[in-house]
Amino acid sequence: MEMQKEIQVICGAVRIADLPGFLKTINTIASENKVTIQGLNADLIAGDRHLHFAVGKALRAIASGSNVAKDPGIEIMRYAAGERQIERSFSIGLHDGENNAVFVLLGKMDNLLNALSELRKLIEEKTCPELLAYSSSKRKGILSLFGITDEEIKASGEEHIPELVIERVALANFVK
Repeated sequence: MEMQKEIQVICGAVRIADLPGFLKTINTIASENKVTIQGLNADLIAGDRHLHFAVGKALRAIASGSNVAKDPGIEIMRYAAGERQIERSFSIGLHDGENNAVFVLLGKMDNLLNALSELRKLIEEKTCPELLAYSSSKRKGILSLFGITDEEIKASGEEHIPELVIERVALANFVK
């Protein structure tokens, strides 16, 4: 039985000039500290609950051996995007240019704290509740990513968009 991993989340703004280079830097920090680090586009996260729900689902899938991705970070990304297919889940990842980013870290606490201090040198840290909160500026990107229709919004109400996203995450393993 693998030791229970701790979870840490850090949010911030980051300007990425070269995505492969940036991801390589992140992977180096992760491997040197023996942790998993997954960066996600905070502009496509429909609130704190969306993120925590997705991370929880991914960790339970890994624990039960029902994970699709071998890499725990990719499994988190897959659930966050509400996607069965790994390739399609990359749309919720980081991109070139200005990013509002959220990084999910898994590992032993001492290692996590070292990795966090390295990450802080790369990003302009912001509070997560603020950066993850659903807002109308996120609406278009989220509706598009999760395939939420006008009919669904009419039926459930504009204020329920975050719940519709969580529903997509819950159904991530069912073929769409």
